[in-house]
Amino acid sequence: MNTFERLAATIEARKSADPDSSWTARLLAQGPEKAAEKFGEEAVEAIIEAVKGDAKALTSEAADVIYHLLVMLAARDVCLADVVAELDRREGTSGISEKASR
Repeated sequence: MNTFERLAATIEARKSADPDSSWTARLLAQGPEKAAEKFGEEAVEAIIEAVKGDAKALTSEAADVIYHLLVMLAARDVCLADVVAELDRREGTSGISEKASR
């Protein structure tokens, strides 16, 4: 099991945790909209660090983005394996071609 799989499993397990003792449980208890809002906030922070050129800060913000993406997916019952399967499906296809097919 890789880091992303372990993190996704932890997030899934926290769905039933006490929101007073778990940040993940608290986010999930607030619903998918809050999870999406938090993901958006973290994405903007990562963009800011990318523009500033601070690699260490961008690394930290990127970790926050990935965590909050996984929380957002869990809030809508979308599993990481399905996202990985979609990436696998797209592998070897030009991004330009893939986008045109949508």
